[in-house]
Amino acid sequence: MERQVVFIVFLLLNFTALASELILLDSQSPQTQAIWVYTSWERHGLVGSEIKLYCSFFSWRWLSEDVSFSWSYKPEAAKDSISIFHFARGQAYVDNKGPFRDRLEFVGNPKRRDGSILIRNLEYNDNGTFTCDAKNPPDIVGRPSSVKLLVFDRVPTRAGVITGAIIGSVLGVVILILALYYLMRFLVARRVLSLKKGKKKSGKEGSQQRQVGVKDVLTYLQLEILES
Repeated sequence: MERQVVFIVFLLLNFTALASELILLDSQSPQTQAIWVYTSWERHGLVGSEIKLYCSFFSWRWLSEDVSFSWSYKPEAAKDSISIFHFARGQAYVDNKGPFRDRLEFVGNPKRRDGSILIRNLEYNDNGTFTCDAKNPPDIVGRPSSVKLLVFDRVPTRAGVITGAIIGSVLGVVILILALYYLMRFLVARRVLSLKKGKKKSGKEGSQQRQVGVKDVLTYLQLEILES
């Protein structure tokens, strides 16, 4: 009986200590965890058109009220980047004095972890690298993601040539397979017909007809190749 009482007291002490540790951990500020930001790798656009640059993130935390997105732009052959957009506390801030004034719009949905922007009336000078950074406090440590924008006056010839070459190759393979398939059917049918014509009539009723096997077809094909 005494042992049981001692064991119960021991369990109660351990439970009290564990509960105290949990309360202490819960009262402390949450630790910062990593955040992963995602964008496309490369986007193509035509002069005068519009293009959407996607940005999203992954975080282990629930979406914070202080979630923020920032976009910067680095022109081609430039060394430094410039800030062109910032979203924080439900408010979007667009740079109305830079190269994208009156052409940039926030089209993302922060509640869905979307910080995408839209650029209208694309110009050649818009070529460059766009970098998106996202914060979801307390998760603020992460590497920004970049997307390269290439602007053309028409669909790039190189891309059209490659696409045409791929389509032509696929069609060529399909046509070749169909040609071989119908050639084999023709040769087999011709062999069967020649065997039926050259077969001698048997006077016995109920005799079984000789069937054409795969070996006969292969032999016939070999003869046809040698004769040709």
